[in-house]
Amino acid sequence: MSTKNGTNQARTSRDVGSELIYLTKALKAPALRDAAARLAERARDEGWSHEEYLAACLQREVAARDSHGAEGRIRAARFPSRKSLEDFDFDHQRSVKREVIAHLGTLDFVAGKENVIFLGPPGTGKTHLATGLGIRACQAGHRVAFGTAAQWVTRLAEAHQAGRLSDELTRLGRIPLIVVDEVGYIPFEPEAANLFFQFISGRYERASVIVTSNKPFGRWGEVFGDDTVAAAMIDRLVHHAEVISLKGDSYRMRGRDLGRVPAANSGE
Repeated sequence: MSTKNGTNQARTSRDVGSELIYLTKALKAPALRDAAARLAERARDEGWSHEEYLAACLQREVAARDSHGAEGRIRAARFPSRKSLEDFDFDHQRSVKREVIAHLGTLDFVAGKENVIFLGPPGTGKTHLATGLGIRACQAGHRVAFGTAAQWVTRLAEAHQAGRLSDELTRLGRIPLIVVDEVGYIPFEPEAANLFFQFISGRYERASVIVTSNKPFGRWGEVFGDDTVAAAMIDRLVHHAEVISLKGDSYRMRGRDLGRVPAANSGE
């Protein structure tokens, strides 16, 4: 009799296992499929209730989907490289306060539809911080789009020439966070400056922008070819914004003693 019961239990276990495979496949829940048996064994050992077991299974699937979604958002954002806030070298870049970046990392500025502006010489870590914040936003569930100022102008110009600028601005306006890198590296032509102003104005108090620039605000007139346009641009950006000025030597050259004279080779 015990042999028969054991056979029935084994058959029932196989049937349930097959059904779980079918159901999780139908639900497109591979993490739930992989975790169900393992969690069932743990539930039996630890005396979980049915509700606790179900919650644990669903938590595994939700975590997996969040992780997969974050990776998809990071790829879609088109960051130039993978950078994190945790990797930033605050010991080298002492002009940036760690607590300020930590606060920005909470993404309250995205929720508040505020802007972040990084100003400083080339190589001081502006793009690293902008990318790190962008990736953090992707991981938190926000859509992000990254591009240099030149890339954004090209994109807007192509939309304008195709007669779909309004649609493009509307579509971009739905993205919670846009990163505009390298403002100031290439001067804007008048038409490009006008397109860029429309782009920034369309996001005013509606969605967030992170901007990096190697020029202080006082020289943005050179960038946009007109002091009035530059002033209007700055007014749109700095209203409800965190402006961070980076100083010092190139962040990319940290750890390299470029001023030290190489020691003579004792073997010569």
